Amino acid sequence: MRRICVYCGSSSGSDPRHRAAAHDLGAFLAQSGIGLVYGGGNVGLMGAIADGALSQKGEVIGVIPKSLMEKELGHGGVTQLHVVGSMHERKQLMVDLSDGFIALPGGFGTLDELFETLTWLQLSFHDKPVGLLNVGGFFDGLIEFISHMSQSGFLKPEHAACVLVETQPTALLARMEAFRPPDLGKWIEKLAAEAR
Repeated sequence: MRRICVYCGSSSGSDPRHRAAAHDLGAFLAQSGIGLVYGGGNVGLMGAIADGALSQKGEVIGVIPKSLMEKELGHGGVTQLHVVGSMHERKQLMVDLSDGFIALPGGFGTLDELFETLTWLQLSFHDKPVGLLNVGGFFDGLIEFISHMSQSGFLKPEHAACVLVETQPTALLARMEAFRPPDLGKWIEKLAAEAR
């Protein structure tokens, strides 16, 4: 993988482990020769992951909407900073630039990006791996809810299994590199038949 997109909070959160994990993940990606694509901010976990990658002379590509750039939230030290017109453009460009995706702790925006990327994978709009770096059990409730969606018949087990979860970057990257998307052709054909 040449580049990994990381979704994470513009806040640092209340647990110092989250900021440390963001910085360490950025440094780990750079040391592994993998470029970072992220939301372009200089605050919170976004700023920490960019700074971590830059500390190891890694490639860092930020993508930020103009409205946020105007509030002076853009990171001035990244390799490239793409300023786009909307959140939709931001998400699309981040996907286009990346070979895989990792979510760190965050809020609504992080979950929005994560679930849109998972939905696109489910619908075969891309075939790239999506992982959760579960720092300090932050995603435990979400992982349980994904299982609940599957058990309730709203999410196929093969789709639930597409969410790769690890607590350490090394293990997560190994799983992402080995990832092969499920063959969803029959599922999509069945949906099309039910819609007719």
